[in-house]
Amino acid sequence: MIDIKKWFVTHFPALGSRDFAIFLIGQFISVIGTWMQATALPYLAYRISGRPFDLGLIGFANTLPTLLFALPAGVLVERWDKRKAVILFQAVMSVQAFGLAYLAYANRLEIWHILILAFIYGSAVSVEVTARQAMLIELAGKDALPSAIALQTTAFNLGRVIGPLTAAWLIAASGNEGTVFLANGISYVFVIIGLFFARTRFKVEKEPQASQGMRDEFKQGVAYIRSNAMILSAILMSTLLGFFGIPLVQQIPAVARDILLPILNSETAIAARTGNLYTAQGIGAVTAAFMIAYFASANKNSTLALGQIFFIIPIIALGFTTSPALAFFLLILVGWGTVVQLISMNTMIQVRVPNELRGRVFSVYFWGLQGVAPFGSVLIGWVAQSWNVQTAIFLGGVTCMVGVIVVRLVFMQKSSSSD
Repeated sequence: MIDIKKWFVTHFPALGSRDFAIFLIGQFISVIGTWMQATALPYLAYRISGRPFDLGLIGFANTLPTLLFALPAGVLVERWDKRKAVILFQAVMSVQAFGLAYLAYANRLEIWHILILAFIYGSAVSVEVTARQAMLIELAGKDALPSAIALQTTAFNLGRVIGPLTAAWLIAASGNEGTVFLANGISYVFVIIGLFFARTRFKVEKEPQASQGMRDEFKQGVAYIRSNAMILSAILMSTLLGFFGIPLVQQIPAVARDILLPILNSETAIAARTGNLYTAQGIGAVTAAFMIAYFASANKNSTLALGQIFFIIPIIALGFTTSPALAFFLLILVGWGTVVQLISMNTMIQVRVPNELRGRVFSVYFWGLQGVAPFGSVLIGWVAQSWNVQTAIFLGGVTCMVGVIVVRLVFMQKSSSSD
């Protein structure tokens, strides 16, 4: 008879750490709430204003803090207790969700409220993500780190499937998006409780040394990145994805309402269609995350290339379709390709970087992925508003394709030698 626990630990080594398993359960509940809000908020904003540009503005407000704070956060989190930092910023995100819930229930929520609260949320995320990623090795250990990254991403993207479906059900059942925001605020409590019980048993205490100052410490991280072709190419590719790729997904509410041509166009049908499109991405994403978690030894450079193909080609095709069924299928592929890219780049970086530089290097990667996204969000939103949503999606996909080809041609020889 198969020993289930032994099988899981053999194939998913990070689950052998009790502390990581506790954190993962709380994180899974939290990300369901996160994706519920990520579905309901743009739907609500587009229902209020009907302008694609406002979706871009919300994306701008949500990711601008990464541009401002992610790089210094990479230095700061190496000086802090990472577990306590994650708890603090998860609490800030919970308060933000409760603020949205109050305004929605009071029927006072306007676009400017959403922008301010999105900025607060993005500010917390810009620090919390770096602290959380740097904390994984302290919970699971270095040998299980690739497994921990993939399992965390699996939980994140399983929530990406459950969250939109739950959000659509709650909106239909309650008639108010505030129910979704309230549920999200409560969901953060679970990851906070989990981290109070989890311990960072693999934490390596650094020897006391005189501080060189934040600027010099940051320069050390940049110098390391410039000396490693694999990490530099991964960061450049993440920047392309952040500027031209991810902002395209922010236009899903506009695609669901204005581009796809179903028979039913009531608000309930549009909300369900929007949730279905987000769910399609989630199906592809969770499939990709589970596959990579199971096949953790795969060549990350080759896997990254596969993810780029399955992201770019469907995005370009999405710019031509008006069929809900085809859009659903294409977004499954987009979700798969997105997550394969993210896990591959994250793992390529984390397993190569020394412990003392992990926070700084990861913050540069995260800055490349999301720090430039505010400008990409505004650009894509402006193109969608000035021309149309399909043109914005097509041009964004083509630009991603050209950029990836250029980076791979420039760095392929150097990268392959270090993979």
